[in-house]
Amino acid sequence: MSKQQITTQSGASPIGAYSQGLRAGEFIFVSGQGPLDPHTGKVVGETIEEQTTRVLENIQAILAAGGATLADVVKANSYLSDIALFERYNKVYASFFPNPKPTRTTVGCQLPLKGLLIEIEVIAYVGRE
Repeated sequence: MSKQQITTQSGASPIGAYSQGLRAGEFIFVSGQGPLDPHTGKVVGETIEEQTTRVLENIQAILAAGGATLADVVKANSYLSDIALFERYNKVYASFFPNPKPTRTTVGCQLPLKGLLIEIEVIAYVGRE
């Protein structure tokens, strides 16, 4: 199976050795996205609500570049700098995804950039039903 790289200027550029997204067969894998402005590369927002919104907008852009939408997401992994932010993050997260919501894991951890409260990675299925 071949891999196709997915890139877009509408999503945050990678800050390390990884692709924004890859299509492998009928799946699209989107690397962990932080709340980075696609044009400046700077962290956007000081609240978990603002940052979650920016992260999901970045993910939407990468999925769109690969021919998918948030409705195609089957799995999400979310990383919070403080698990106490879960309820507030969850409210924003839920507003972006139609039912049925994707499966998800959310954990608290130390994130790599100063000011980052959240990072999310997703897998989307774009095959036939």
